[in-house]
Amino acid sequence: MVTDEILNKYDMTIGIECHVQLATATKLFSGADNDARDKSPNSVVSPIDFGLPGMLPVLNREAVNLAIKAGKALNAPIARVSRFDRKHYFYPDLPKGYQTTQMYNPIILAGYIDAPLEDGTNVRVRIHHAHMEEDAGKLTHYGDYSLVDLNRAGTPLIEIVSDPDIHSAAQAKAYATELHHLMTYAGVTRGDLYHGNMRFDVNVSVAPKGANELGTRAEVKNLNSFRSVEKAAEYEFRRQVAMLEKGEKVVQETRGWDDAKQTTSSQRSKEDAQDYRYMPDADIPPIILTDQEIADIQETVPILPPEYREKWQALQLDSSVVNTVLNNAPVAVTLEAINDRYDAEVTKRVFNWFSSASADDMNITAVESGLVGPRRLVELSQMVGDNKLSSTGAKEIFLALFNEDSIGKMPEDIAREKNLLQVSDEGAIAAIVDEVLADPTSAKAIEDIKNGNDKVIGFLVGQVMKKSQGKANPALAQKLIRERI
Repeated sequence: MVTDEILNKYDMTIGIECHVQLATATKLFSGADNDARDKSPNSVVSPIDFGLPGMLPVLNREAVNLAIKAGKALNAPIARVSRFDRKHYFYPDLPKGYQTTQMYNPIILAGYIDAPLEDGTNVRVRIHHAHMEEDAGKLTHYGDYSLVDLNRAGTPLIEIVSDPDIHSAAQAKAYATELHHLMTYAGVTRGDLYHGNMRFDVNVSVAPKGANELGTRAEVKNLNSFRSVEKAAEYEFRRQVAMLEKGEKVVQETRGWDDAKQTTSSQRSKEDAQDYRYMPDADIPPIILTDQEIADIQETVPILPPEYREKWQALQLDSSVVNTVLNNAPVAVTLEAINDRYDAEVTKRVFNWFSSASADDMNITAVESGLVGPRRLVELSQMVGDNKLSSTGAKEIFLALFNEDSIGKMPEDIAREKNLLQVSDEGAIAAIVDEVLADPTSAKAIEDIKNGNDKVIGFLVGQVMKKSQGKANPALAQKLIRERI
C-alpha cells in the first residue's frame, strides 16, 4: 500500500493534450454533416473523409475562423502561415491510413491560461501550441470483437497541447474545466463532453522530489469528464510511485481509463514522431492570414470567463459562487446584464440563487431565450430588498420561474398565487406582536430576554410568524418585540 508519507517523497508532473471538436456545420475537408449526435452509425460520412482514389480535400474556412477565436481565448498569437501534414498510422477507425494534421507549422502558437483553484488561487498553465487536424472514427469494443463508426472521421479539431506545468490532480481538473469554459464561451465548440466534443489525454510522470529530470510519462487517453481527469491523474500517481518504490521502471505507454473500476490499463507502447512518418500534405495549400483578418475575427469573440471574473470582483462574491455561475454561459451573460445596470445587493441575490440551485432545478434554455431574464430576476431581488418576500419565499419563486406552469409570469404574480407576500404593515404586525406577548406561554421567554438571553427572541418571532401564517416580515416583528420588551 502506498501511504501519503511515501507519496510525499515524489513530485507529479502533468501535461494535457485536449482535442476540441470545432462547431462547424460541415467537416474539415468535406461537405458531410459535422453533428453526429444521435445519428445512426456510419450515416454522416463522405468519400473525401475516407481518402478514396480521386477524392481531393477542400479546407473548411469556418474551421480556420474558429481556430483563430480559440487563439484569443488561449492568449496565444496566430501564425500568419500554417500548413497541413500527413501523420501515418494504420487502425480500423482511420480508413485513409493517415491523419491530416499540423505537425511542423501549427496555426496557434505559444500561450497560457490561468485556471482557478477551489482555494481562490490560480495555476498558470502554458500552452505549447494548438494545431488543426481531422478526427478519426470511433471503435466500440464488445468482448472479442469491435465495431467501427466513421461518423466522426473528418470532424475538424484543434488539439491544444499544454506544457508540463500541472503538479496535482486538482490542478489538472481545474485546467480542464477552465479550458472547457474558454472554448465554449468563445463559440469554438459545442462543448458536449458526453458526445466527445472535448477529450483529454493526460500525460503523468513521477520523479523523486528535487530530481533534475522528469520521470517517464504514461498517457491516459480519451477522458471526457473533469472528474475522470482528476481521478485518472490520482491513480497514475499512486501506480507509478508504487512501481518506483519496488525498484521497477515506468514504461512509456498509452493507457486507458476504466471509469467503473477507477483504474488505468495498458493499451499500447507509445510511438515517437518518427514512427508516424510525417510528411507535408501536397493536396492542401498553406493557410495564409493577414493581421487584419485575424483582428476582425477575434473582435467577434464575446466576453470570456477571465473578463467576467474581473468585472465581478467588486461584488466580493465567494470564488465558488462565481465558478458555479460560469458553468453556464447564458447565466453569466444574464448576470452581467444585471451587474451592469443595478446595485451590488440586487445583483448578489441573483448570483446566490443561481449558484445554489442544481442543474435539475433550472431550464437553462429559459435563460438563453430571455424568459428568465434580467427583468424578472431584478423584480424578484427588489421584492426581497423591499421586504415583500422572505429569503425562503424568494428562493421558492426563483425555482418556480423555471416551471412550465409559471414560465412567462412575473415574480409578484407568482408570489400572490403562492400566498408568499410578506406583511410589512407595521400596525398589522404590531397587533400580532401584542397578542403573542400577552400570551402566558411567552412569559418565560420575555423574562429570559430581560435577563440577557437574547437568543430567546427567536421563539417569539416564530410565534408571530405562526400567527401570521408566515406572512409577517420577521425583521419588523423582531424590531417591534424589542421595542415592547
